[in-house]
Amino acid sequence: MADEQQFIEDGLQRTQIDEFFQDELGRAGYGGMDVAKTPMGTQIVLKAEKPGMVIGKGGKNIRKITSTLEEEFDLEDPQIDVQEVDEPDLNARIVADRLANALERGWYFRKAGHTTIDRIMESGALGAEIVLSGKVTGARSRVEKFNRGYIKHNGEPAEDIVDHGVATAVMKLGTIGVQVKIIPPDAELPDDFEVYEDVEVEDYVADEDGESVEELLEGEPEGEDAAAEHGAQAPAEDAGEEETVVDEDVEEEVLEEEPVGEDEESAGEETASVDAEDADDAVEEDLDEETAEEAADLMEEMEDEVDEARTGEGDEGSHDEEGDAK
Repeated sequence: MADEQQFIEDGLQRTQIDEFFQDELGRAGYGGMDVAKTPMGTQIVLKAEKPGMVIGKGGKNIRKITSTLEEEFDLEDPQIDVQEVDEPDLNARIVADRLANALERGWYFRKAGHTTIDRIMESGALGAEIVLSGKVTGARSRVEKFNRGYIKHNGEPAEDIVDHGVATAVMKLGTIGVQVKIIPPDAELPDDFEVYEDVEVEDYVADEDGESVEELLEGEPEGEDAAAEHGAQAPAEDAGEEETVVDEDVEEEVLEEEPVGEDEESAGEETASVDAEDADDAVEEDLDEETAEEAADLMEEMEDEVDEARTGEGDEGSHDEEGDAK
């Protein structure tokens, strides 16, 4: 048989056994089961609100259940261990059965839902949700939800942490489905965190590069201090293990240099602005000289043209006078 087919058959068998226990042990407060196959047989752990009712008088009921598992479900040597539920109000299956029985006895759905979820939260649950679906009050079916606290609906926490329970209430108008989800008090959610008070920070902060906790909290320096610090550290990293020898006279000369003040900086800025203005004036003077030369050349050309025109008119007049005289 293929592995996939084996998984399907195991899951189907587990579901059928669970339904059998739900029908047989409903009055005893059936709270779920765990099945594990061992070399000695099949180990089944039953959780019930009333273990005495599961075992029966003189073990009569438990022997009946064992024989039924062997005959109908083909289990090899089933060994049943009955455990009592510590807090029934935190078991989703027991709570769902109680709520379904309350609805069948005539409780109003809103009162039953609020009372049940309040008992769950009073027991210490981190969150709970109750969903009633069906013909709750009239001929039309609808869904009613009751929420308290914090609940997970998807992901791995919803499958591993949240306890699910389902039950059915048979009413005159039809059946009502009851779904209960509970997050137990000791559940560890992925987004949980804890705040420690009166604890030394040095115990939890790693001392890297020889920096103290105060230096880490102060953060990186800003502006010129950061640039100076990086500039001072860069040569040391490049040099490696080699040590640079600095002459004492050079250090004294560097120390004797006076820092540039604000007045000198402002004076330097004014000098730069004056130089820029002189350069602009010189460019304007060169442009004016070129323009004047071009204008003078144009005037000379115009005067030459006028003189030539006048000379041509004078020659024509002299020729006309000579013709008249003849």
